[in-house]
Amino acid sequence: MMEIMGLSYGFLLLDPHDHLYRLPVAQFDRMLSAAATARVPRFAGQRVRAVGVHVQLIDRKPTAVVRVSFHLLSFDRTGLLDAQAYTQAESRRAAAALAPALTALSPARTRAAVVDATADFAARGATWTPSKALARLIEAAALGQVPCERL
Repeated sequence: MMEIMGLSYGFLLLDPHDHLYRLPVAQFDRMLSAAATARVPRFAGQRVRAVGVHVQLIDRKPTAVVRVSFHLLSFDRTGLLDAQAYTQAESRRAAAALAPALTALSPARTRAAVVDATADFAARGATWTPSKALARLIEAAALGQVPCERL
């Protein structure tokens, strides 16, 4: 029988005590549109660590974590995501990631002697790095080996 491979994408949010919560992508999309129905009261007034996870699926079962990205999300006092801050941070991350390629493509005579690293520093401020133990927990949760409350 032929195996069917695929990819899945999801979000995990962490509270201050490193408890993981699963955030459906559809709900995150509603949060980005600032829909009042997409409030997360549990995280009201907080800056929350989030993880975007790409998981390989074989026959619809998670088998491996392919890629993770780490984000910081800000919620107002009612639990509404600051979507503008998230979008700006992601734009800065993209600009920082593309900067080396764009610099390499520019003519040598237009390159500045001083590097403007503003976007790079700003992008780093919107991310975080987990400990090894927390990284293992995140991977286990992404693979469905650890139960997570669904938001």
